[in-house]
Amino acid sequence: MLKRCAALLSLFLGCAGAVALAGREEFRPQPFDWPQWQGPQRNGISQETGLLQTWPKDGPRLAWKAKELGGGYSTPSIAAGRIFGMGDRKAEDADEEVVWALEERTGKELWHTAIAPANHKVGYGEGPRCTPTVDGDRLYALGVSGDLVCLEVATGREIWHHNLVKDFDGGVPGWGYCESPLVDGAKVIATPGRKKATLVALDKMNGQTIWTSQVPKGDGAQYSSAIVADVQGLRQYVQFLSRGVVGVAADDGRFLWRYDHPANGTANISTPIVSDSSVFAASAYGRGGGLAKLMRDGSMMTANEVYFTSEMENHHGGMVLLDGYLYGANGGRLACLEFATGKVQWQSGEAGKGSIFYADGRLYYRQEGGRIMLVEPNPHKYVEHGRFAQPDRSRNNAWAHPVVANGRLYIADQNVLLCYDVKKQ
Repeated sequence: MLKRCAALLSLFLGCAGAVALAGREEFRPQPFDWPQWQGPQRNGISQETGLLQTWPKDGPRLAWKAKELGGGYSTPSIAAGRIFGMGDRKAEDADEEVVWALEERTGKELWHTAIAPANHKVGYGEGPRCTPTVDGDRLYALGVSGDLVCLEVATGREIWHHNLVKDFDGGVPGWGYCESPLVDGAKVIATPGRKKATLVALDKMNGQTIWTSQVPKGDGAQYSSAIVADVQGLRQYVQFLSRGVVGVAADDGRFLWRYDHPANGTANISTPIVSDSSVFAASAYGRGGGLAKLMRDGSMMTANEVYFTSEMENHHGGMVLLDGYLYGANGGRLACLEFATGKVQWQSGEAGKGSIFYADGRLYYRQEGGRIMLVEPNPHKYVEHGRFAQPDRSRNNAWAHPVVANGRLYIADQNVLLCYDVKKQ
């Protein structure tokens, strides 16, 4: 009898261990996760291979669909078996701004956490715009009213919480805070805007302030997200503010340089691109894009314009730099420019205005009206390899960017997230 009980206990413990192991396997980092805004390197480029090079007539196969996620324009992030995003959801007393997590395999909701009351007063008030940033067992997200939170990845439990307006005297932009927080080493970088703390670096573990950066002119926050770059031995954070693009030192936040020409007076949205010692930034509303050369002068830097072109009026969809050529929307056309000179290689109205990223020899392009296209990054001509119309379209602009992670394409549209299988069979 004792032997039988011992055997049953051993079997039970073995099964429990197998279940626990399976759970750990399910939520383990995968080779081609997309853990933050614009991917692992914040440049809109994935290293994933083995993806479909041409789509069927009706597009790739829909793997699953998740609904009732909450309104907003948040682009999802994918890390360690989970998908993260943000939305406004109805609660018993008032609407709430939430961060949510889904199971990557099935789209089943794992948890959601309210971080602030919903703010419907900001322009296009359908909900938050931030892409959560995942760093190990924590994630960082920013609400439209400036609520910057650190949450536990597994449960959604809040670890720390700041408000960029109350704690750092920031100013909410007209369309709300849209930034996706940047994690660099031990720091989280965010942009309250204005004079007291134009940018701020916080300890990612406890939220304590490491430094605040006072940028000359006291630029307000806009709708872009910061990137990290090492330029001529100076590690720095590059951000597009209300009056221009700036660089601040990573170690202490001191102001390094600024380049104002790409800024317009309405909205600066797209993330800048830094390549070697050059920075490119662009905006819409009649402006365009420009390339500046960064030169070190002791502990400071200068930004000297190389060229400016009206042929890259990039609004919200971002740009991708591949093999010396820049791809992105110029108004209502997809355009290709030579990065070093600004020379236009081609422009195509077939694609229209939209957002972009690159994976496995193809550009994934989401038209503002909802169509998804697969385009060859060809510097000589526009070559398309498939398109499909997104189902379950809301009445809102399709502003959430498309994302590919671990063989799947994700398309977010307000309350809905669509997951497509784009892996070669």
